[in-house]
Amino acid sequence: IEQPTFPKITEMCVKMIRRVNDEEGIKKLVNETFQKLWFTPTPHHDKEAMTRKILNITDVVAACRDTGYDWFEQLLQNLLKSEEDASYKPVKKACTQLVDNLVEHILKYEESLSDSDNKGVNSGRLVACITTLFLFSKIRPQLMVKHAMTMQPYLTTKCSTQNDFMVICNVAKILELVVPLMEHPSETFLATIEEDLMKLIIKYGMTVVQHCVSCLGAVVNKVTQNYKFVWACFNRYYGALSKLKSQHQEDPNSTILTANKPALLRSLFTVGALCRHFDFDQEDFKGNSKVNIKDKVLELLMYFTKHSDEEVQTKAIIGLGFAFIQHPSLMFEQEVKTLYNSILSDKNCSVNLKIQVLKNLQTYLQEEDTRMQQADRDWKKVAKQEDLKEMGDISSGMSSSIMQLYLKQVLEAFFHTQSSVRHFALNVIALTLNQGLIHPVQCVPYLIAMGTDPEPSMRNKADQQLVEIDKKYAGFIHMKAVAGMKMSYQVQQAINICPKDPVRGFRHDESSNALCSHLYSMIRGNRQHRRAFLISLLNLFDDTAKTEVNMLLYIADNLACFPYQTQEEPLFIMHHIDITLSVSGSNLLQSFKESMVKDKKKERKPSSDEETESDSNSGTESESEEEASKPRRLRKRVDSDSDSDEENDINAVMKCLPENSAPLIEFANVSQGILLLLMLKQHLKNLCGFSDSKIQKYSPSESAKVYDKAINRKTGVHFHPKQTLDFLRSDMANSKITEEVKRSIVKQYLDFKLLMEHLDPDEEEEDGEVSASTNARNKAITSLLGGGSPKNNAAETEDDESDGEDRGGGTSGVRRR
Repeated sequence: IEQPTFPKITEMCVKMIRRVNDEEGIKKLVNETFQKLWFTPTPHHDKEAMTRKILNITDVVAACRDTGYDWFEQLLQNLLKSEEDASYKPVKKACTQLVDNLVEHILKYEESLSDSDNKGVNSGRLVACITTLFLFSKIRPQLMVKHAMTMQPYLTTKCSTQNDFMVICNVAKILELVVPLMEHPSETFLATIEEDLMKLIIKYGMTVVQHCVSCLGAVVNKVTQNYKFVWACFNRYYGALSKLKSQHQEDPNSTILTANKPALLRSLFTVGALCRHFDFDQEDFKGNSKVNIKDKVLELLMYFTKHSDEEVQTKAIIGLGFAFIQHPSLMFEQEVKTLYNSILSDKNCSVNLKIQVLKNLQTYLQEEDTRMQQADRDWKKVAKQEDLKEMGDISSGMSSSIMQLYLKQVLEAFFHTQSSVRHFALNVIALTLNQGLIHPVQCVPYLIAMGTDPEPSMRNKADQQLVEIDKKYAGFIHMKAVAGMKMSYQVQQAINICPKDPVRGFRHDESSNALCSHLYSMIRGNRQHRRAFLISLLNLFDDTAKTEVNMLLYIADNLACFPYQTQEEPLFIMHHIDITLSVSGSNLLQSFKESMVKDKKKERKPSSDEETESDSNSGTESESEEEASKPRRLRKRVDSDSDSDEENDINAVMKCLPENSAPLIEFANVSQGILLLLMLKQHLKNLCGFSDSKIQKYSPSESAKVYDKAINRKTGVHFHPKQTLDFLRSDMANSKITEEVKRSIVKQYLDFKLLMEHLDPDEEEEDGEVSASTNARNKAITSLLGGGSPKNNAAETEDDESDGEDRGGGTSGVRRR
């Protein structure tokens, strides 16, 4: 306002206006700013200010050409609504001024265009002006009624560039909204419009045909009732299609068909478009004929959906989509159901056909929505005299039944590798939910899964739907949360470009947020729901759950990166990890022990198993106690001794391994879950800086207040479960077992055994001294995780941690002597 010539004004307006749907405070600011800037009446004598305003608005409209104009419509609606009941209506007055001046502007441009050579620059401005007029007509078509005659000649624009087509399409859209509102328009004006539109339909491409047929529909159905004119056009294309069908039936490979392909594509599209806007089964069109036109059209279009050429198939499906808008009941036909569902569920079907089917459903739902809103508006006008019965029920019942038919296949389209397929599937589901056509609970897991999509716009849309569902139906999200996590893993698998790389559960950007962080933030507010959710996730790591290793890695990634806020959250997880470890760990050791063969030389056996177990309880502990009390220098020597003992143990167990290596593989596979939990606990401990004693003292039954302190996160702590990643990358589950791999698995087994023996912390821990058992436990953990020793009471420093990861050489972290 102060500096109208500043060059960045357009950019600033674009950024502001996009926030028109934000929270209330921002929305109010945006509305007020633009009311001041654009929608305040300008004094009549100040031509310069008016021109500036128009240039500014059209610049912003032009800048938003690719992102859509919803914001402009929203803004206009908000402003006009706010003054509906007021006696003074400045916005309405300003709109009238703007529309009148825009039309004047366009006429001036026409003159300058005929004089000047630089048509390209100006035609862009012309498109922006006409688009702006269309946006005004969309919200308040009355504003344009007096200018309809001025707009009509633009239908005869010579089309050479993209901009010319934009002009024609927008003029057709304006006339479609405005002509039905004109009082007593002249016959010649209407006849000229009809002829112009017909010429365009016959001559130009898809977009123009679509808008012109739509405009013709409004003019003929609401104003002129010139049905014969449209019937002739329909017969022309319908006849051409029938002829092409019979030629194709005689000889599918004939050259005539190849030559006639453009005509075939145009006929399929135009017949569909005409059927969308005109019901040819009315007597006004077909007279007394008994032929059922809609069934005939269905049969023709269905015939071409089985054509060998994909382009012909696509056009036939577009045509079908148009016909279904006029006659939704056709979607219940068995052949249509089979066609749609097979295209959506067939993995090998072309992406274009999938997208087209989804677009058809989307367009149908959008039309239904518009129809319902119109019915609502009409209803409000007569509501006082009418009875509140069967209003609008019939059509919503129809669209609901249709969506029930195709819902499962549309939801399954979320698992497609192409983002465009996922995009349209999400649009269809969002429209279905917004119109309340299905019970939302069945969509929740799919929406959770779509919330992990790599594209921010799709993530936000899915998350928004979940927030809406959560507002209306509390508890639905929590109920389906685990199913949603599993599904999000499937989506990630589908998107994963490189199948060799394991699917990870966090974003690979600087934030490294968990993919399901939005889901967690929705659940975390309710303590009971949060705990149930976390326990369900940890239960998947149980050896009886038989969850595949990559999914466990994905869930562990999420658990490592969730946006925890209070200390209670990670402490609760660590507490339950300990419980799971003690149960799963002993099961795992037991099953491994049972699979070992009793060695022929009986005397070797005890050293590896029973004896070691009874000895190690006393032996290792006393050893470690001695070790803890010895000075540093001597300690190292004992270390090396225990290493060589370990070496002997490994050899002893190696001798007892069965011929069949399946139990070994099984052990390596199941142990990944336990390793991940150990890594996760270690990671959370480092991330939040918890000491061992703090973790041990935690009890889930204590009141929430005790652990309500905010977490003090350390930066640069990353979750990197090296062994599981190596296990997945080397595809160990399916590869041949070598001596070295066997050795590393046995080493892992012995470390596990040691860990299990020292899992429960010592009760009588003296202040300031680290107990021997804790020492032994930490040593076993270090060895298992293949890395530097975890400090006991203090959390590990970042350097140590990352260092430890780098040093740890996979599972076989044995220091050979």
